[in-house]
Amino acid sequence: MRNLFDDLPHDLPEELTDVLAEGERVRIERIVSTGQASPENFWYDQPQAEWVVLLAGSATLRLEGEPQPLTLQPGDHLLLPAGRRHRVERTSPDEPTVWLCVFFDESARTTE
Repeated sequence: MRNLFDDLPHDLPEELTDVLAEGERVRIERIVSTGQASPENFWYDQPQAEWVVLLAGSATLRLEGEPQPLTLQPGDHLLLPAGRRHRVERTSPDEPTVWLCVFFDESARTTE
């Protein structure tokens, strides 16, 4: 058994992504950020839907076309449909930001 909060690194040069489980149509990742943000003018545009929950730290996400960014605190979660362009504008510089992300084919989606 593992714990999502075990061995959290600090002061990483880049985000750390651990694939916790994956199958034919789903992938579950733990991502640890320590102050990282998306590069300037970079947008994620993924072929799979992504459900993400922030477990620790804080982050600011921007969804393309939205006037205001989203500020996420522990427990906040959202569903990003496949192709929904988004970027990370900020993560906590003082503590690890821990994300749990579930990527899946939208044909498998049953609820929002």
